[in-house]
Amino acid sequence: MRRAKGVVVSVVLAVLAFAPAASASSWLPSGQDATWTYRWTDSVYSAAPTTEKVTVKSRKGNTFTLEWTTVDQGNSEDAVASAGTVTFQTTNAGIENTDWSSTAPPGEFPVLCSQAASCGNALTSTLYNVIWGSRRPVLQEPLLAGLSWESTGGARGDVASSNTYLGTEKITVPAFPSPVTAAKVRSRITQAGALGDPYGSGLRTIWWVYGVGPVKVEFQHAGGASAPVTTSVLESTNLTPAAPPTDADYFPFRKGLKLTYRWTNSKHMKEAAVERFTIDTVVNNTARFKVAHVSGPIRVAGTYGFSKRLDGVTNLWGTTQSATLVKFPGLGPRSAAPAKRNRFVTPFDLMNFGINPILGAYPTAKDGWPAATRGTDFATYGVTGKTEVVGLRRVKVPGGSFTAVVVRSTLTQKGFPFGSGTRTCWFAPGKGLVKLTFAHRDGSVSTVELVK
Repeated sequence: MRRAKGVVVSVVLAVLAFAPAASASSWLPSGQDATWTYRWTDSVYSAAPTTEKVTVKSRKGNTFTLEWTTVDQGNSEDAVASAGTVTFQTTNAGIENTDWSSTAPPGEFPVLCSQAASCGNALTSTLYNVIWGSRRPVLQEPLLAGLSWESTGGARGDVASSNTYLGTEKITVPAFPSPVTAAKVRSRITQAGALGDPYGSGLRTIWWVYGVGPVKVEFQHAGGASAPVTTSVLESTNLTPAAPPTDADYFPFRKGLKLTYRWTNSKHMKEAAVERFTIDTVVNNTARFKVAHVSGPIRVAGTYGFSKRLDGVTNLWGTTQSATLVKFPGLGPRSAAPAKRNRFVTPFDLMNFGINPILGAYPTAKDGWPAATRGTDFATYGVTGKTEVVGLRRVKVPGGSFTAVVVRSTLTQKGFPFGSGTRTCWFAPGKGLVKLTFAHRDGSVSTVELVK
């Protein structure tokens, strides 16, 4: 995808001064000394292989620019000659593409716009194939089992993609002749109205290796059995593959998912309240849960909103209406008027109470984070304390047996023993919360279990 303005028509090579590489691994590293060499072909328009070298041109904050060139890469006269840049930004929701520029594609390639003049689209490089139809985001994160997302691309936002994470698999490429673990993402890409239809549409698969980036890209263009196939593989790199983070989804956002819980309190509510949660809306990795009364002493209806980003699963809001004769002890904070203070009327109230995020994006034993001491959460709850990931444990509840990640929080709501204590949550892959215990400092214990 080539910008319509500022197209490079000649290549000027410069000597770059490299800084030490960033130590943190990611799905697309940006250390200043990182290099990748790709080799790609198009089965119809460029059967002669093209080798291009990719380096990091610049980086500032969470934005970095990669540049490529085919100069001095040992290419034949029939290979595509090109040079260009692609700019990326790492965000809390994943990797985005913000800009690009390059030499014009050869005239024999399909025109990927409604007119040839000032066309800002091209597919004549590995990086262009990576961002085609999926600029924002290029790769959504956290990258978890079952994840799918919609994206757009093209110079005028005229290319759309439906993207699905298919899980991990072992792959070998020239850069890594011994198998490495890659995350496999498949995209159905559509473009309409281009002179070169149907070249801009088709099925693209990218294999991402953590700590390295894309190691293979395959784009099966639309058009039947004889349609072109563009294939790019990583020939060499100075980066080392790293073990990817867990892709288990411990708090799934799946529209239509239903979860039924029963909960009691050893002192204040011995008759179980049974409530059902249903996910009715999922947009941009943000979900809305609706809660409804099933049986027991609390009649409740309401909604809760959660987002899932690289900083974890965060509760955005909770709105309920309820009626009950159960008399729970009061909750704070003292700074809020009594009528504005929190109440526990659902299992999610117990789970959300005090500390965001509820769960890390890629939870690992010994991870931890403190409660905020200012901002919206502190104003709402007035809670101090911390959360830590204990690790994986087996748990059995009426809704089944699970290997769950255990998360424990210590909470202090000054002046309110019922809002203080130790909360332990069990989150199971593909289900979410399956058990919760809250040992309150008034001596009572709230227990939540998944029923179905």
